[in-house]
Amino acid sequence: MRYRVPLLLAVAFSVSACQSGNAVLEPSAPRPTPLPTTTTPAATPSATPVRTAAPTAAPTATPTAAPSPVSSVSEFALPGAGSRPEGIAGGPDGALWVTEHATNKIGRFTTGGSYSEYAVPTADSEPLAIADGPDGALWFTEEIGNNIARITTAGSVTEYAIPFADSYPFGIVAGSDGALWFTEEGIGYIGRVTTSGSFSAYQIPTSNSEPNAIAAGNDGALWFTEVTGNKIGRITTAGSITEYPVPTANSYPWGIAAGPDGALWFAENNGDKIGRITTAGSITEYAVPTASSAPLFVAAGSDGALWFTEEQGDKIGRITTAGSITEYAIPTVGSEPFGITSGPDGALWFAEFMGNNVGRIHP
Repeated sequence: MRYRVPLLLAVAFSVSACQSGNAVLEPSAPRPTPLPTTTTPAATPSATPVRTAAPTAAPTATPTAAPSPVSSVSEFALPGAGSRPEGIAGGPDGALWVTEHATNKIGRFTTGGSYSEYAVPTADSEPLAIADGPDGALWFTEEIGNNIARITTAGSVTEYAIPFADSYPFGIVAGSDGALWFTEEGIGYIGRVTTSGSFSAYQIPTSNSEPNAIAAGNDGALWFTEVTGNKIGRITTAGSITEYPVPTANSYPWGIAAGPDGALWFAENNGDKIGRITTAGSITEYAVPTASSAPLFVAAGSDGALWFTEEQGDKIGRITTAGSITEYAIPTVGSEPFGITSGPDGALWFAEFMGNNVGRIHP
């Protein structure tokens, strides 16, 4: 979708890092045949920061949709115009952390409404996805900067350069092995980086698959979406990859999240469906009531349901594990909601890419 370059075959490399922190304010479908493969990772010694700065401030199931629900959506405008908030995650400090794709910053938003921003050291890096790390910090991807970065809750940023050029890192998540796992959309790899900055890389069997979002499953593996590959992938922490084709052709599977039922739930951005895949590989799809809504990202809610953003529908959707869907309109027209996460207050929080807001909806 965003970028595509030829796959690289060499996996030996070294890592550099820099540090800074300048603050400025589910009927089931036939089970697909898996295609397993294992690749050999390459690793490097821990990265050494070189610059520091103290921070300052198939069959498709038919869903049951609730008619015209009353929305309980609140919106909070970001201080900077045109910041293009994209990724969002809850931090260990009880705050929400947001990537500002256009203004090259990481924002911190408290449930009380206080907002702080921290500049990313690499200029024009376009920070994308963000996740809570195993070390008490937040980790994020830099799509154009080609880095994986770490930000402490105090705002100090350290960047680790990805060994492959033009990898276009996208999704990121903490794995059961204590490392961070991320997708390399540009070159078709799944990457792994330890909290000390040592990298490994695993090539996806399907070429030009464009791996996108990634989530930790309850089976100890990592699950990811392949946008143009039209598959859901699974990678063990040892690097063994299995792929499962999505029944709907050209569905563009995008966001993915672990559900309370032990399955993985994913959004089909072009298929206008929400998919469910068991850890055995059985896929069921549910059509979103709003046509051409372009569902994008998914998160598990505190109410036992899955919540998702509708990029073109300007709505937040809720789907139960039985497949019943309810949609809630976002007040701002043309908001293009992107990332979504469960907050410390039990609400769902989301980023409005074009609306330049952080939104909140309570189950």
